Amino acid sequence: MNITSKIVALSSAVAFALQIALALLMLRYFSPEEVGTFTVISQIGFFWTTLALAQTPLRLLANHGPSVTGDAREAWVSSLKRFIGLLPLATLVVWWSGLSFFYALVWALVLSLCQMTWMLAQSMRLRMVGAWLQAGVRMLPPLTALLFTSMAILIDWQGSALLYAALLGYAVGAVWLIPVLFASADPSPAMQTQASQGLAIDTLAMGSAPNAASITATSSDARSASLRIAHTFADAMLATAIVVVWQRLYGAQETGWMAAPLRVMGFIPAVVHMAWAQVLLAQPQSVRINPLWVGLGGFACVAILGSGCALALEMGWLGAQWHGVQPYLLPLVLWQGSACLAAAISYRPFEVGSASRYSWVCLWVVGVQSIVLLGPVVWVGSPILSLHFWCFSVVSAAGLITIAKYIR
Repeated sequence: MNITSKIVALSSAVAFALQIALALLMLRYFSPEEVGTFTVISQIGFFWTTLALAQTPLRLLANHGPSVTGDAREAWVSSLKRFIGLLPLATLVVWWSGLSFFYALVWALVLSLCQMTWMLAQSMRLRMVGAWLQAGVRMLPPLTALLFTSMAILIDWQGSALLYAALLGYAVGAVWLIPVLFASADPSPAMQTQASQGLAIDTLAMGSAPNAASITATSSDARSASLRIAHTFADAMLATAIVVVWQRLYGAQETGWMAAPLRVMGFIPAVVHMAWAQVLLAQPQSVRINPLWVGLGGFACVAILGSGCALALEMGWLGAQWHGVQPYLLPLVLWQGSACLAAAISYRPFEVGSASRYSWVCLWVVGVQSIVLLGPVVWVGSPILSLHFWCFSVVSAAGLITIAKYIR
C-alpha cells in the first residue's frame, strides 16, 4: 500500500474514531429528541450539499486537469451556483419536515455551505503532493466538533450545542480550500497530481483474486451532467427522506433512536470509500487485493459496532431513555454492512468506462428503496414501525449487494 493510501487510511480511521466518540457523547448526554432534531437539520444540509456538488468531488478525482488549484476553484464555483439554485427546494424540504421553519432553514444553509467546501477540499488534497496534509483535512474538523461538544457538556449547554459543534467542524474543514479559491493556479510540480506515483498494493488474502483486475493508468467520469445530477439527486433525496419520513410519522424520539446508530455505523462505509476507492481514483495504481475483502472487513466492523451498542444498552451505560435503539441495530448492521461492499468496489466503473451504466443501476436500486420507504405511508397510512424499517433495510441491503456484484 503506498504512502498516501496508508496516511489516508490512518487519518480516516482516527477521524472515524473521533466521530464515534462524538456520537457516544450524543447518546450519553443528549436526549433522543435533541439528537433527532439535530439529525433532521444536518441531513437536510447534507442533502443540499450533495445536490450542489452533483458528484463533483468524484469528477475532481477522476478527471485530472493541468492544475489542481484551477480544477478545485472551477469545481467550487460550479457547485456554489447549484447551491444557490437549490434554495427553493431546500426551503420546501425544511417546511415539510415540520421543524421551526426559519431556525431550521438558516442552520441547514450554513452547515451545507461549509460542508460543501470541506468535501471539495478533501478531494483536492488527495491530488496534491504532501500526503500528511490528508491527515489534517480529515482529522481536524471532527476533532474540533468533539472538543466543542465536550465543552458544551461541561457547562451544561444543550439546545443548539450539537449544531454549533457541527458548524465549527465544517468551517475548520472549509479553511483548507478557501485560500485556493483566491490564489492563482499553481503549475509547479509540488501542486500537481500524483497519478504517476501509484505503487502496487500488497496482497491481502488467501489465494488468487480473479476479480481484482489491474487498474489502468487513468480513470475518467464520462457521464453527462444530467445523469450525474440525477444520480446525486436520487441518493441525496433517499438519505434525507429516511429521517424526514421518520420525523413526520414517528416523531423526534424515534428519529433519534434510528438516526444515532445509523450515524455511527454509517461512518464505516464512508471510511471504506475515502481510504480505498477515492485514493484509487485520485492515484491510479495496480491492485492485487480483491476489493471483496475490503468490503467484508467493513461489514465486520459494522457488526462489531452494532454488538458494542447492544452491549452498552445491556450494561445500562446509555441509560433507559435510549432503550428504543435496540430494535434498529440488527437491520442497520445488515444495511450498512452491505453499503461497505458497494463502497469497496465503487472505483471500478470509472476505470473500465462503465460509469454511466453504474449510475443507471444505482438509480434503479434507489427507486425500489423509495417505494419501500414511502409506499406504506401511502397505502397503509400508519405502517407498523418495526416492519417498516426491517423491510427498508433488507431491500436496501439487497440493492447494495446487487450493485457490488453487477459492477465487479
